[in-house]
Amino acid sequence: MTISIIIADDHGIVRQGLRMYLQLDPQLQVVGEASNGKEALDLAGKLHPDVVLMDILMPVMDGLEATTAIRKQYPDTEVIALTSVLDDATIQQVIRAGAIGYLLKDTSSDELCSAIHAAMAGQVQLSRQVALRMVTRQSEAGLLKTLTEREMEVLRQMALGCSNKEIALNLYITEKTVKAHVSSILSKLGAVSRTQAVLIAMRLRLAKLEDE
Repeated sequence: MTISIIIADDHGIVRQGLRMYLQLDPQLQVVGEASNGKEALDLAGKLHPDVVLMDILMPVMDGLEATTAIRKQYPDTEVIALTSVLDDATIQQVIRAGAIGYLLKDTSSDELCSAIHAAMAGQVQLSRQVALRMVTRQSEAGLLKTLTEREMEVLRQMALGCSNKEIALNLYITEKTVKAHVSSILSKLGAVSRTQAVLIAMRLRLAKLEDE
């Protein structure tokens, strides 16, 4: 399966470098480039890519606004933030906007390609620095106590990086049932995205999740 990608970054040399790296993976195909968020949104409407690699600081329309619009208008397109910005407010805003990943620009080409493949499987991808910052930001207000035993199992699988299909196979339930559980989990945790739910899980039960 070929994964179609749009690269959105206001620096041409960055786009050129990313295209070169991504071409090394035969399953990845760059179908368009954008120099600002508005162009990225327009291209997403025309090309319907699987993934948009989104810089955050761009002119005309920034990456946050573009991510919000793309996820709202074209929910089948995943967005991975690829940026040098590392501050708590921006990270939280981008995740709330619906990005499935937040990577820093010092990410290796192999890690970037892996993140794109993972995004297509519904798996959250964060740079280690980002994950560590977000883990320390989550509340410990007994949120997990509101989840049923089955929802806890599903959340644990999510935190381990499993896609809905993998969760269904691991727990011997249907993928439709998994989606229903995920929806309930997001609601109970007050999370607006799968990414945010995983981060909350990492904070509240980090040691147990890692052990298991």
